Amino acid sequence: MAITFFAEDVKLPAIKKREIGNWIKQVAGMYGKKCGDIAYIFCSDQKILEINNEYLKHDYYTDIITFDYTENNRISGDIFISIDTVKSNAEKFKVAYEDELHRIIIHGILHLCGINDKKPGEREIMTQKEDEALALLSCPE
Repeated sequence: MAITFFAEDVKLPAIKKREIGNWIKQVAGMYGKKCGDIAYIFCSDQKILEINNEYLKHDYYTDIITFDYTENNRISGDIFISIDTVKSNAEKFKVAYEDELHRIIIHGILHLCGINDKKPGEREIMTQKEDEALALLSCPE
């Protein structure tokens, strides 16, 4: 059981892997979950568009695609994150790139924990849960 970080066609972001891994486990624990195998694959807009087309039949760019392999209370999955979109969203929302990257990293984990953001009202709940998780990262125990 491991949390791993890969880069495909982009440079791997400078993240503190151990700190991020511990944070992910802490957030999962808040939802009664344990971490199984979780792979983060950082990629370009072009790559995430290809994945979106091939697997989800969506023809648009996105910041994250989460493939959920969770069984019972052990979350597992492949989480693709477009570094290009994270950068442009950081500019658009006037936040630091690192903050936006952390938001997207935990967004995927929240999906694996069962939190959705597609139906009315769900996006606000997701944003609240992201904010709660981000507060834990900025104030480590």
